[in-house]
Amino acid sequence: MTDPDAHATSTNVPQIPIEIVTDEEMAFIEAALAATRSCLSSSVIPATSSFTAASSSSSNLLHRNARSIDSITRLSKRGFSTCTDTGSVRDIEDSGRLWSSPKKRIEAIESPLHRFRRKKGLFVTDITSTEWCEKQMKYSLDFGTPEITKAMKAGSARHAKLEEEVVKRVKVHVGTDEDIWALKFINFIVGVNQLMFEGLTRELPLIGFVEGVWMVGIIDEIRMPETEMNRYPILVETKTRTQARIPAEPQQRNGRLQLMCYKSLWDSLAANSFPSRKFYDFFALNPHYILSAEIRENTANSGFPAKTLDDLLKYFTNTCCMLPPADNQLLLRYELQEDYSLLAEDQFMYDSDFAKSQIQCCLEFWLGEREANYTPMEERWKCRYCKFSSVCPANADNDCT
Repeated sequence: MTDPDAHATSTNVPQIPIEIVTDEEMAFIEAALAATRSCLSSSVIPATSSFTAASSSSSNLLHRNARSIDSITRLSKRGFSTCTDTGSVRDIEDSGRLWSSPKKRIEAIESPLHRFRRKKGLFVTDITSTEWCEKQMKYSLDFGTPEITKAMKAGSARHAKLEEEVVKRVKVHVGTDEDIWALKFINFIVGVNQLMFEGLTRELPLIGFVEGVWMVGIIDEIRMPETEMNRYPILVETKTRTQARIPAEPQQRNGRLQLMCYKSLWDSLAANSFPSRKFYDFFALNPHYILSAEIRENTANSGFPAKTLDDLLKYFTNTCCMLPPADNQLLLRYELQEDYSLLAEDQFMYDSDFAKSQIQCCLEFWLGEREANYTPMEERWKCRYCKFSSVCPANADNDCT
């Protein structure tokens, strides 16, 4: 869906991609942007309207048709975490199956995954938050997540600004889960097209079946290498910092795990291993549902007309067929919140064994196979920043101040 004024512009001026967001997401984004005006420098952009143009500095990147995008569960981008193996847990022997015995089925009915993520799937930040501290994750599920801080709002505003450099948002009203998922698939398809033709896309929604569970997330940025020798997409995650220094090692480890989860999701899609029937069953969706007129118009304008959710899913899986696996080198960027200056870049290699073991470790908690572990003693400094430290038994005999 393009801006009506776009037709009046010169043909050598690139059209601005468009992102479709729901009313709830737009309200959250505008609130985050507004809240940061008072605490950030003048370089922060004001709250956007439904049709906000992208920044002029990125105009050289935009040479394709308008991009219609819905931001997939933006809350999945938030959360600060890592998964530490304390040595007190056992490995999952068959990660491809959720439960392997009647006893485990009974436990799974009451598992955190069933109680809190049924018909939703695990967010990538569920994994990283569990790695950061399993007890904190459990308390957040039971008692609610901590209040959004100024730093979190500033981080959200920065991601919104980065996204607006390559897309602009348009609201779309959705009334059913099928329509919501349709928007996510539209986002993915157009985002991949933008990546392949322009070499860059941001805030790309992902969903995949990894280690026997459904997982969803949003990649901050994907770049295509500039050289013809390497055609593997590079996954990038940007973290904002309130202080002009890089984070401690546990925080760096957490960010690396997040990127590794994104690569696991991306590569599962590139391997053309998306189980459509399991998808419909788990998320309780009707494949023959007739999409809303607004969404059907969107798909037609984007070049892949779809009438039903299943029509759109076929376009999605066809798009996945042309994906190359992500580059094994991942990029984690750290910026200062005050002025968005670059503090450091952490380029590291994907470690499949590490990613698999950390995900499996976290899944033992989410599948209800064991109780949540405390963070290891050498990382108990995390307790100083935890909302639940006053009620956590880990602090009964330890001074975390």
